[in-house]
Amino acid sequence: MRNVILSALLSVIAVVSGYVEELDDKFKENRHDELWLVEFYAPWCAYCHTFEPIWYEVGAELKSLGSPINVGKIDTTVHPSIASEFNIRGYPTIKLFKGELSFDYKGPRTKDAIIDFANRVAGPVVRPLFSVQLFQHVMSRHDLIFVYTGGESPLKEEYYKAAAEYIVHTYFFTASKEILPKAVTLQEIPAVAVFKDGTYHLYNEFIDGDLSSWVNRERFLSYFQIDSYSLYQMGELSKLVALAVVDEKNPSEESIRYKTLMERLATEYRDHYKNDYQFGYMDGNDYINGLIMGEVLMPSIIVLNLSIDGYFLPQSKIETIEDLLYFLNSVLDGREKLLGGNGLLQHTKRLYYKAKDTVVSMFQTAPVFSLFLFGLPASIVVMVIWGTCTAVPADDEKPEEGALLATGSTAADADGKKEIELQPDSREKTSEEKKQD
Repeated sequence: MRNVILSALLSVIAVVSGYVEELDDKFKENRHDELWLVEFYAPWCAYCHTFEPIWYEVGAELKSLGSPINVGKIDTTVHPSIASEFNIRGYPTIKLFKGELSFDYKGPRTKDAIIDFANRVAGPVVRPLFSVQLFQHVMSRHDLIFVYTGGESPLKEEYYKAAAEYIVHTYFFTASKEILPKAVTLQEIPAVAVFKDGTYHLYNEFIDGDLSSWVNRERFLSYFQIDSYSLYQMGELSKLVALAVVDEKNPSEESIRYKTLMERLATEYRDHYKNDYQFGYMDGNDYINGLIMGEVLMPSIIVLNLSIDGYFLPQSKIETIEDLLYFLNSVLDGREKLLGGNGLLQHTKRLYYKAKDTVVSMFQTAPVFSLFLFGLPASIVVMVIWGTCTAVPADDEKPEEGALLATGSTAADADGKKEIELQPDSREKTSEEKKQD
C-alpha cells in the first residue's frame, strides 16, 4: 500500500512539475524538432506499475541537469495507432527519438542506466578526444570504449556506420595517435581499437571479418556479471554464453571456485574462444530457471545457446580448469547433449510458462487491478453461460397441441361432467314420459 501511495505521489509531482509529459497521437507529427525519451506503457502491465517511480526519477533528473531531452509517456491502449506506428511489442518499451531516427533501450530498468543511454544517444555518434587528460577521464568513467585513429579512409566510413548501429550499447570516439596511452602499439594507421578489461585489442580485417560484426562481438567485457538485460542482448550474438550461476548472498566455496575458473578461462583463453564463447556469472537462478523452464541448482556451470533457446549442463563435476575446458570443448564438437531448443513442443511449453509467469507477477505487484482485469471478463462469461442454460426458448412458451388438450381436459371434463349430470335427468324424464304415454 505504501508503494502504491508513493507511486501515485510521484506521478502527481512529475506531471505537475512537467518532468514527464503525457503524450497523445499528436506526438507522431511533433517529435521531429526535439529530443524525446518516451515510455510506451499499458495500464494492465504489472511491470509498468513497478517501473513508474523510476521513470519519474529519470524525468526529474534530466530536467534538473538542464538536459535538452524531453521525457514523456504514452498509454498505447488509449492511442493504439502510436503502438502500431512505432512497432511496440512489449511493455514498458523505451525509445529515444532523435530527428527521424528512433533508438530502442534494452538495458536495465534503472535510473542511472537509462540516463546514461539517453545522454549517449542524444549526443554525437562519434565523439572526438582532444587530450590525454580527456582520454583518461573517459576511461575512468567507462569500462569499454571503441576508438578510431587516422584520417579519412574507407575504414573510417565503416566505423561511423558501426557507431550509428551500436551507439545504443556503448561509446565511440576518435583520437590521434599522440592521445592514446604509450602502451598502445599501432601496427598501421588508420586503426580501430577496443579498450576493455584493462587492456586493448585491435581490429584486423583479415582475421575478424567486417568491422560491424567485430564491434558486435567485442561490445561486452570478456567476463562480467550478466543480468537478464545483457543476456537478452547476447541473443543477437553468434556466441554461446558460458555462465557460473551462483548465489552472491550466500557464497560457498564451490561458488567462488566456479567464478574463479570462469574468469581465468576468459582471460587466459580469450584468443582461443573469442569467437565462440562469452563468459560471465549470474547472481541467482530465477532468470535461468525461466529460460530453461526448469531449475538449475546453485552453484552450477551452464552453457546457453540463445539463438535456439538451448542449453548444456556438464555431466560430471567441474573441479579444475581442465574439467571446464573439456566441457566447453565437448559442447563445441557436439559430444555434449543439447537440452531445450525451439521445437514445437518446447515453443508451446515456453508460451505457457511465460503466460503463467506474467499472470503470477501481475497478481503479486497489482492484485486488485489484476483481479478486476481477469475477474470482469470471467464474470461476463459465467453470466452468459448461465443465461444461456436457464433461458426458455421462445417456442416453448406456446404449448403444443397435445399439451393444449391435456390442459384443457380439466375444463372439458368439468363441462362434460355437468353435461353428464344433466343429461341422465333429461333422459330419465323422457323415459317416464314415455311410460306415461
